Amino acid sequence: MTPITGIVITLNEEARIGDCIDSLRSVCNEVIVVDSLSQDDTASVAESRGATVLFQKYLGDGPQKAFGVPHASNDWILALDADERLDEDAIAAIRNLSLDDPSTAYGFRRRNFCGNHWIKAAGFYPDEVVRLYNRTTSGYLPKKAHSSVQAPKVKGTDAHIRHFTYENLSHWIQRIDQLSTRDAWAMKERGVSPSSFRPAVHALSATLRKLVLKGGLLQGSDGLTVAMTTAFHAYMKYAKLNELHENERQP
Repeated sequence: MTPITGIVITLNEEARIGDCIDSLRSVCNEVIVVDSLSQDDTASVAESRGATVLFQKYLGDGPQKAFGVPHASNDWILALDADERLDEDAIAAIRNLSLDDPSTAYGFRRRNFCGNHWIKAAGFYPDEVVRLYNRTTSGYLPKKAHSSVQAPKVKGTDAHIRHFTYENLSHWIQRIDQLSTRDAWAMKERGVSPSSFRPAVHALSATLRKLVLKGGLLQGSDGLTVAMTTAFHAYMKYAKLNELHENERQP
């Protein structure tokens, strides 16, 4: 099997990083954790599972995910988030890949969970993401929010990654608060200007996209939950962007 380096970025993930590393170990001969100066035992847990830990203040999504790549011993990189695990079909698929074409990156289908509940509605499945790539031709875009792997070619697989997205609905709202703050910061860094209309316009657009284009209107409570939380996220990130600009103007 072609050697693969697993890379994970973390911030206060002591409860989840061990299982993530164990999952990567099923197909990787090396695991690197890039830690954003966690205040818990993330680093010690990662080291106890055999991972190499690098410390780096958070640079934004894409730059942070790219930080560990030059430190890898292998050209093939498998990137997971700390709350993701390889399903058995993904492990089998990766072991059977020849990986003889460095210009091809590989995508997987994510199963997104809220607690033990698998949410399939309104675009939450199959939620295809590229996770396996060769660093000589491909890598994460330098976007500070919602980055993705750019590769000359992408080949999808039918294999799955389990994404333990939210512990429960309360955690879902907490994550929206955290991510909308990060997104607002990233937009301000890119020079996005404030707007009194943008929060409402993007919230409405997100609602229509999830309910109509993604079929959430016909998918019961899950469809409505995804639509409403997506709209809330969209509204808050632009409202927080306005707040950042307002605070900057204060004497």
